[in-house]
Amino acid sequence: MKAIVYTEYGPPEVVALVEVDKPIPADHEVLIKVHASTVNRTDCGFRSAEYFIVRFFSGLLRPRNQILGCEFAGEIESIGKNVTILKPGDRVFGFNDQKFGGHAEYMTMPENGAIALIPEKLSYKEAAPLTEGIHYALCDLKAAKIKSGQKILVNGGTGAIGSAAVQLSNYFGAEVTAVCHHDHVELVKSLGADEVIDYTQTDFSQLNKKFDIVFDAVGKSSFGKCKPILKDQGIYMSTELGYMSQNPFLAIFTPFLGGKKVLFPLPTISKEDVIFFKELVEKGKFRPLIDRYYPMDQIVDAYKYVETGQKIGNVVLQII
Repeated sequence: MKAIVYTEYGPPEVVALVEVDKPIPADHEVLIKVHASTVNRTDCGFRSAEYFIVRFFSGLLRPRNQILGCEFAGEIESIGKNVTILKPGDRVFGFNDQKFGGHAEYMTMPENGAIALIPEKLSYKEAAPLTEGIHYALCDLKAAKIKSGQKILVNGGTGAIGSAAVQLSNYFGAEVTAVCHHDHVELVKSLGADEVIDYTQTDFSQLNKKFDIVFDAVGKSSFGKCKPILKDQGIYMSTELGYMSQNPFLAIFTPFLGGKKVLFPLPTISKEDVIFFKELVEKGKFRPLIDRYYPMDQIVDAYKYVETGQKIGNVVLQII
């Protein structure tokens, strides 16, 4: 089968489209014929190992799992002997940041992993980006215990995580202020933002307004900069480690000080989460934004584009 493989950490050019052996599902696994995947910040982070901590999960000197692609959408081709719920022919989507594998024509996935049936009206290309951005957003919003009536500011309202955070916050009943480029103000409003700030005209940290939560979904701000717009018990969260990796350390001691604090929850995802995302789609409460599509043989270009930091929502990789 064709797969996009990397055998060393580095820039986009370390990946290559090659022929590899087709995987065989274990007794508790399903074999998926992948139709679409995505190229996202998770894939970029593991490929580059820019943050050294990544190597503790993927391999100290070289990657153990050499096929990336944490998101996938495809059709089950065969199942292990202990699989009881899923069956061949099922259209499925899901997420795997333990073994990855979505950047290939076939991958295996545990039946009890983060996998679910694709919402009926969605194509494979539409289903592929249903998990990465929203699961990061959900982990942070759960950690902040977001609730109806609270005020949240989302910086980066057009990214995969930010656009999901806007929609989830709206679903949970919060009042949402989102920050984006002026070209995308109407788009972000359509996602459920009550107010949209054009960052080319206004520095959101100077707003004359207080928020229960400031969620920096692009990691371009800081706790210190955002403290003036946080309420007395307000919470700051970021998707990045921050200057000199300050955010995890701030998350350790600021909760003990009382008042404004930083949260930096470790992301997790479960089958129940993926089923929840499916239900949100079916209720019309969530739609992942898709920027553009790339075929497998343009994977280097796809990585380069994602790493410009200018993508709107998701970049989909067409496997078939």
